[in-house]
Amino acid sequence: MKTYERLLSYVKILTPSNEDSTTAPSSNCQFNLARILVDELKNLGISDVSLDEHCYVYAHIPASEGLDSCKTLGFIAHMDTVSDFCDHPVTPVITENYDGGELPLGTSGRILSPEMFPHLSSLKGRTLITSDGTTILGADDKAGIAEIITALERILTEKIPHGPLAIAFTPDEEIGMGPAHFDVGKFGADYAYTLDGDTEGEIQYENFNACSAKVVFQGVNVHPGSSKNTMVNASLVAMEFNSMLPAADTPRNTEDYEGFFHLCSVKGDVSRAELHYIVRDHDAASFEARQNTLTHIAKILNEKWGEGTVALTLTQQYRNMKEIIDTCPWLISLAEEACRACGVTPLILPIRGGTDGARLSFMGLPCPNLGTGGHAYHGPYEHITVEGMDTAVEVTLQIVKLFAERRDQDNFLLIYEKNTHSSAKGEASCLA
Repeated sequence: MKTYERLLSYVKILTPSNEDSTTAPSSNCQFNLARILVDELKNLGISDVSLDEHCYVYAHIPASEGLDSCKTLGFIAHMDTVSDFCDHPVTPVITENYDGGELPLGTSGRILSPEMFPHLSSLKGRTLITSDGTTILGADDKAGIAEIITALERILTEKIPHGPLAIAFTPDEEIGMGPAHFDVGKFGADYAYTLDGDTEGEIQYENFNACSAKVVFQGVNVHPGSSKNTMVNASLVAMEFNSMLPAADTPRNTEDYEGFFHLCSVKGDVSRAELHYIVRDHDAASFEARQNTLTHIAKILNEKWGEGTVALTLTQQYRNMKEIIDTCPWLISLAEEACRACGVTPLILPIRGGTDGARLSFMGLPCPNLGTGGHAYHGPYEHITVEGMDTAVEVTLQIVKLFAERRDQDNFLLIYEKNTHSSAKGEASCLA
């Protein structure tokens, strides 16, 4: 089966995670896709496949003959999608030989435009996959799943030499809970890659430090005709809170390594109001400063309006995996070489977000991220190309081949020294 055909079947299965849920997985619908993936993996001839009670799919493929001494390499993608624009089934639309210009998305009234997305001109001549404009597409991260399974099919049918391989498909990545119940020991990989990026050729190992902030405002509601010096309007205090944040530090105004405060939702009335933020920054010190800013504003407003008016809850989500991947930079060198072997220019970019790999790296599984060929995730303008997905499969296969070829420490050192010109001492510590 072709990679894009797998994607088309997966996106029709709704799998939004639910940030308000207290269960694991956060939404039971994720099991619907998980069970299909289990069957598909077994149909490829993989015998060691399992689905646990928290909706994690694990699979293992023994090494080719003579490659048993290789370390185990893993690949990971997530099954859930965001919940935005996900209230009814996805209708994928295929546009062959895309002309690089404006593309109406069904009858939604939305237009995929190079004015909004300048990279579209570079996709001219490709086969473009979108939704009908009323939903997300769901390529984040069902494209990653499709690419991994297609790569496995190629490995098994073409008998491509490989070391031990570990595969996992996770729930709840979009709400920052993908690794919450991930069994690193059961997975059994020494190193892994997530396929959860954008453009094919992307290699990412720097992500945001991340937390969420819930701010609850308690007001004092009395009759407005007799409220002088008595009423405390919770919604107005919430507006005051937001106005005290740096106005330019929003997603719209930041790029690259710049952090932000992102107001995700607002609700409330006179008696009670809530603001929900996500807070992001690549730099650990700046990330801490942003949290201190929120705490300080809450303190000031409680002093002004009365203790207990503002309650701030900060929930840590993930950290920048760079500090882990810096101990084994050959993972990046290997991915770069794989891209070049496939005729793709490697794109080393910071992740303005997070992946399962961020938390997994701190759980003892170094896990950089690779591009899947998609763009504009998390909204109705999401799109991906057939060609980009096929390239992502080829890069994955090349990584498997290179990893098996350089299965011993000496060869890892050779590639490391060739591509990074760093000391063998640092590499040896990574492989220990």
